Amino acid sequence: MVDLKCNADFCVVPMGTESPSVSNYIAEIQVLMHQSGLKYSMHSAGTTVEGPWDQVMELIGKAHELMHKLGVQRVQTDVRIGTRVDKKQSFEDKVTVVEKILKQKNQAEALSV
Repeated sequence: MVDLKCNADFCVVPMGTESPSVSNYIAEIQVLMHQSGLKYSMHSAGTTVEGPWDQVMELIGKAHELMHKLGVQRVQTDVRIGTRVDKKQSFEDKVTVVEKILKQKNQAEALSV
């Protein structure tokens, strides 16, 4: 058992489906995400989820199981995981910090014109 909190960004790719569109499969994964109780955010190229390491990894595994139960023969998933122990930081916090820096840069550029 790993006792870490993590942010994981993952993209499940159902392969060999009847259609090039996989939206219905992704919608099923989003239902699974909601049922997990973990904090998550879907974006155009995947989903970001945060929580205890073991729960996040189990959830990604359940997404694979779900795809197979829905008849997908092959599933490929890309995962990027981050951990941090020096402070507590959510995935929204990370974005907010960058947006704040950009706002400061834009204000500085406006003053220099």
